[in-house]
Amino acid sequence: MASEVHRHATGHDGPAARAAGDQSFGAGEFADVEDVVSRFAEAGYLADRRLATTVFLQSRLGRPVLLEGPAGVGKTQLAATLAAVTGRRLLRLQCYEGQDETKALYEWDYGKQLLYTQLLRDKISEVVADTTTIGEAVERIGEQDSAFFSETFLAARPLLEAVRSPEPVVLLVDEIDRADEALEAVLLELLAEFQVSVPELGTFRAVHQPYVILTSNTTRDLSAALKRRCLHLYLDYPSPERELEIVRSKDTGLPDALARRLVDVVRSLRGLDLRKAPSVSETVDWARTLAVLGVEELTAAVLSDTANVVLKYQRDLQRALDTLPAFSDPNAVVPSSLDAHDHGHSHGHGHSHGPGEPHHDHGPGTHSHPADGDVDGRAVRAAKDLPGRHDEAYYGSPTAGEQPAVRRTVGPGQGGRSFAAALGRKGSGTPSGKPPGKGR
Repeated sequence: MASEVHRHATGHDGPAARAAGDQSFGAGEFADVEDVVSRFAEAGYLADRRLATTVFLQSRLGRPVLLEGPAGVGKTQLAATLAAVTGRRLLRLQCYEGQDETKALYEWDYGKQLLYTQLLRDKISEVVADTTTIGEAVERIGEQDSAFFSETFLAARPLLEAVRSPEPVVLLVDEIDRADEALEAVLLELLAEFQVSVPELGTFRAVHQPYVILTSNTTRDLSAALKRRCLHLYLDYPSPERELEIVRSKDTGLPDALARRLVDVVRSLRGLDLRKAPSVSETVDWARTLAVLGVEELTAAVLSDTANVVLKYQRDLQRALDTLPAFSDPNAVVPSSLDAHDHGHSHGHGHSHGPGEPHHDHGPGTHSHPADGDVDGRAVRAAKDLPGRHDEAYYGSPTAGEQPAVRRTVGPGQGGRSFAAALGRKGSGTPSGKPPGKGR
């Protein structure tokens, strides 16, 4: 059984298998560069000629493609579209920090191996029944290693699965710059020879050479060895005309004139010092948002209310809110969060005053400010202190607006009695010597 597994694993290294793979690949799946452009467009991906040329060369030269550029410019979507237009299955390896080869290449299903060992316990006992020493038993079991280190217990990960697949596939290694450099070394064999070596079994070579797409957001530099094995293409933000075409192709429902202005606003935002600039996909999301809201004009207020669709960090959002008026209308002002507490309301507020000040509610419209925003605070306060501002109950008499209020006076005797009564409540007696409960 061991020899059969080994022959299966290494049989793809022969000249016949290599020729078969080359012949299948040499036929090509794209007629020319224009064919790439048209078929991608039918699938909803607008590729420029430089990108289409790279894809066409990949199909003819059999080289992996490394796509670098900012997030959200269509790198991942290109791999998905390539799989769709060629009828291939898409396999995706999402990279992350600390990732090792067991998550990218393969690993052994130890749980399954243990289960099989338990089920075959009696058979194992028969194998070692005639041994007299532990060493003989170990040697006898070692002869059966291939039974437990076979493809039955091999858990293939995306890289090995792309090589072993009986049908052509597109392998996407997404955000390779997020992974450690060790994973780059693991990829070199696959990228150069389209094969994966498994020490216990041998080398697996691809029957159908996969289309390999690697993407990077350029958060770190990739090794020269990896770049040397790939066709390289840097995808930047598209031109205004191309980005407008992309928005139109997504059927967002936003009128063309507004879509054109929106693209200009997004491109202006990208010129700011932002932690994350708006991507092309977020431009499309913003267009759909405005269409759902039924927006008919891109005012500063509308852009302010919906800017969080494309700006995902508070610092970026605040910086954009300060500049959005100039992007939409030089004379417009974006409402800030402070405006929500403005006193230009049509309803009254109950204000709390300090000790000694009466509590009152202001009537409707008493907090309205002039439209020009230029208010003299002292003049406003003086105007509010004029007689007649409050109702009659506030001044303590029905004719408060006409007659001065009568001030009550308190004699010294009344004050003394009140003081003595308070002391009496606290102690057992009073200063006058009268027992509690007696009258004054």
